[in-house]
Amino acid sequence: MLTMKDVAERAGVSISTVSLVLNNRDAGRVKPKIATKVRQIADELGYKPNPMARSLRTSKTGILGFIAEDIYDIPYTAQTLQGAQDAASHYGYIILFVDTDGSASQAEQINVLQRYGMDGFLYSKPSSQVTEVPEDLVHSPLVLISTNTVDNRFPIVEPDEFAIGYDATKRLIDAGAKKIAYIGNSEPTIAQATRIEGYRRAIKEAKIPFDKNLVVNVSQDGEALGRVSELFDKEKPDAFFCYGDSRAWYIYECAARRGLTVGKDISVVGVGDSSNIADTFSPKLTTIAMPYYEMGYWAVCKLVSLIEKRSLGNDPFPKNLIDLPPINSAIPACIHCQLIENDSVVSADKD
Repeated sequence: MLTMKDVAERAGVSISTVSLVLNNRDAGRVKPKIATKVRQIADELGYKPNPMARSLRTSKTGILGFIAEDIYDIPYTAQTLQGAQDAASHYGYIILFVDTDGSASQAEQINVLQRYGMDGFLYSKPSSQVTEVPEDLVHSPLVLISTNTVDNRFPIVEPDEFAIGYDATKRLIDAGAKKIAYIGNSEPTIAQATRIEGYRRAIKEAKIPFDKNLVVNVSQDGEALGRVSELFDKEKPDAFFCYGDSRAWYIYECAARRGLTVGKDISVVGVGDSSNIADTFSPKLTTIAMPYYEMGYWAVCKLVSLIEKRSLGNDPFPKNLIDLPPINSAIPACIHCQLIENDSVVSADKD
């Protein structure tokens, strides 16, 4: 089994120097050039830390608890968990994941995790609602993912919902749209309230008057199609910003019934970049991708910095990720989402 001694011999340094570097305690103690050399050699040799030895040395288990509600929201949960796992592995931790429904069983599941000696917790509710953190978690290092609280006591990472509304609407304005409808969510979520703020800011900057008749908040049911159909006939919008990709179906359906073509006669932008929805539309839906993976990755980095009481450096994130806010960001840390161009927006040079 490869040991720190092997790394030290190859690098020509002491075992204590290797220990400082590989345990990320080298800042101010080891010259940066030497630390870089040690890390490179450790990677070349395939050195992996012994978690049991680290646990005995630091009184930490190297285990993080991830508690999520509404696991049925698969894209959210799966991608967020993957980002969290990748970050945890990078810093020498593993994750134990449990799904809860917010009921009394949640406390039991948290207690089970705590018996394993969690070093810290991630807590997530993808419903975009203000929530109360379970009492059993408040005394542990804790990071919230897309979960808002009244007092902002804990670090939170979430999508930049205002920018979602602004960027989607601005894209439609740039395409020449003058009468932009917002197909929102009838549920009073934080995302709903903040996205429409972004929508209103974008049309205000474009000197387009706000028209409340162009805002239709619907659920995902048969009645929603009727309300969007009525909007088509009464207001005749030339573009639509949809709260989520699934609501864009109403636009495509109503357009087809009226002999209109999405991407030629009207423009549509959704939110979610869910491949099983956006890619099934014809033409493919222009949408804003949600940073599920990035939220999981950022949350673990933040949690590790809390557990280990240290900075993770100036750039702790992989180069292939979208721009992420600094670890020491104000609460909440908001991730700017990417607009994914497809074919559902009219070309700006359309005759």
